[in-house]
Amino acid sequence: MKSYKFLEDIAIADVAFEAKGDSLEEVFIAAAEAVFETNAEIKTVGDSFTHEFKLENKDLEKLFYDFLEEIVYIKDKDGVVFSKSEVKIEEIEDVFKLNSKFYGEKINQEKHELNVDVKAITLHEFSLKKEGNNYVAKVIVDI
Repeated sequence: MKSYKFLEDIAIADVAFEAKGDSLEEVFIAAAEAVFETNAEIKTVGDSFTHEFKLENKDLEKLFYDFLEEIVYIKDKDGVVFSKSEVKIEEIEDVFKLNSKFYGEKINQEKHELNVDVKAITLHEFSLKKEGNNYVAKVIVDI
């Protein structure tokens, strides 16, 4: 089961969260939702805008970082906020291959409850680990 929670006492001027999932896909989706929620109340965001992309990396943690940075890049490039994502990850010959799709809308200040603007994903305390049967990620975003 995927989930995320914001961590209040980790970062003072930034936003920190922990994401969990039973699979790699679930932890990636949970982390994406935390970033989406940092930008805007996701319950106010529809799905008329989609962004599909592929990433690959031999290092799973770097793939995770690049995945989260894609949210920030597309948000800034296209002026959108997101509400949900789909993720598929395969490991082929020691390379992790990700296919993903984000759903959202162009920013509309009359419709969307905007929170704060995520400027970047930081590497400070950034981690993605397997703990038992679950994956746990810790992320701090620059706002």
